Amino acid sequence: MKRKVGVVLSGCGFLDGSEISEAVLTLLALDANDLQAVCMAPTGAQLHVVDHGSRQVVDGERRDVLREAARIARGNIRDLADVQADELDAVVLPGGFGAAKNLSDFAVAGAGAKAHPDVARLLRDMHAQQKPIGAICIAPAVVAAVLGETAHPVLTIGDDAATAAALTKMGAQHRDAPVETPVVDEPNRIVSVAAYMYDARLRDISTGIHALVRSLVELLDGKAVEAPRS
Repeated sequence: MKRKVGVVLSGCGFLDGSEISEAVLTLLALDANDLQAVCMAPTGAQLHVVDHGSRQVVDGERRDVLREAARIARGNIRDLADVQADELDAVVLPGGFGAAKNLSDFAVAGAGAKAHPDVARLLRDMHAQQKPIGAICIAPAVVAAVLGETAHPVLTIGDDAATAAALTKMGAQHRDAPVETPVVDEPNRIVSVAAYMYDARLRDISTGIHALVRSLVELLDGKAVEAPRS
């Protein structure tokens, strides 16, 4: 039986939801490692809707996070409220501003951010069961919002000093890392990679996400994963 990895989506489109390339590369990497993706998203309205052509907020338009995320999952998606940690072997959060707007309020509250209640529940339960957690791009901020004060996870968002400082204030420990190299917090069983926190080429984003998934597999297999040295 294939091991199941939850993929927590936050909408569709990098300015107001999940970063589509990161989400698709995550699904590809999971499939390449013979893991079954279980896509999920919370229900409820996005913080706002952004026209991805003009990059301007569309006044008066409202979209549901789950319905938008279903576009990426080809409709094979579940309400996050109905998903339990017991069902999963690991979980991954792709990036995109939706992670900071819909999975948490990091985009508004910064270091005072709180995660969506169902996201917080799932991450806390996964961590309590010592099941691996992956976070891509800005999504490590969601992990810090949930586990920063208790687990003090080692995370990366690349080398963005302001965002790194916010994660540190939230209780996390930040490590600079290049786009192709994930940071592995083996004691907490958390892996993060910067992805589009850099203005990087798609092939380099792909390399980093595939490396993140391989690290998750090594954690699931009980193999030691060497974290980059500070």
